[in-house]
Amino acid sequence: MAKLQAHAVKQITEIVNRYKDEETPLMMVLEAIQSEYGYIPLEVQELVSSLMNIPVAEIYGVVTFYSFFSLTPKGKYVIGVCLGTACYVKGSQLVMDKFSELLGIKPGETTADGLFTLDALRCIGACGIAPAISINGKVYPKMSVDKVAGIIEEYRAAK
Repeated sequence: MAKLQAHAVKQITEIVNRYKDEETPLMMVLEAIQSEYGYIPLEVQELVSSLMNIPVAEIYGVVTFYSFFSLTPKGKYVIGVCLGTACYVKGSQLVMDKFSELLGIKPGETTADGLFTLDALRCIGACGIAPAISINGKVYPKMSVDKVAGIIEEYRAAK
């Protein structure tokens, strides 16, 4: 197991203990860790495994199955482009391609400055305002390619 800092081990142990009396605590533990750190690397999974007596393979399977968990750090601003059917037929792939071009990253990647992560989402439940994107939970309706540069600049200026 890689070496985690003592304060991280203490905090993760506290999270595990917070949910120890739940019938199925793993998802709650992983959500709390993801919320606290922004991602769940292998060394954290190994610690959770030893604390909860759950095989690392099972934890890894959960972390990689659910798209809201991440194995790597995310950017300050997570741009999620909906590629669900309604958004896709209204041009969301073109919006995704423009974000990718202007940020110089592919979906699933983070810019070198750590400011932006680009994610492909399957459906955000905003079909009536398609195509839609979300940035850190804020939904942008009726997106178009010509709006992308302005949105990026808005967030760069806010950093």
